[in-house]
Amino acid sequence: MDEQARYERARKRVEELREFYQHLIVYLAVNAFLVVINLLTSPEHLWFYWPLFGWGIGLAIHGATVFGSNRFWGSRWEERKIKELMEKDRSDGPTGQ
Repeated sequence: MDEQARYERARKRVEELREFYQHLIVYLAVNAFLVVINLLTSPEHLWFYWPLFGWGIGLAIHGATVFGSNRFWGSRWEERKIKELMEKDRSDGPTGQ
């Protein structure tokens, strides 16, 4: 792998990490705000945990894709799939038969 390709892969990884941490910060800030609003306006009826839970599922999935093994949908899978499709295209010929 040449230097440019390694740089692009590292840049993409840093972007993925930055996006996850931004997502996490927004999640924490918005949900803290919702907890405060809920406790100040209607402490007898707690509803803040619904958006906390729902959005938390999305955040967990985002975290799994960024920090998980990416076994199924990660860059290694993408590379294997690209090679597979290129080989298939090569064997099918230019007419796509």
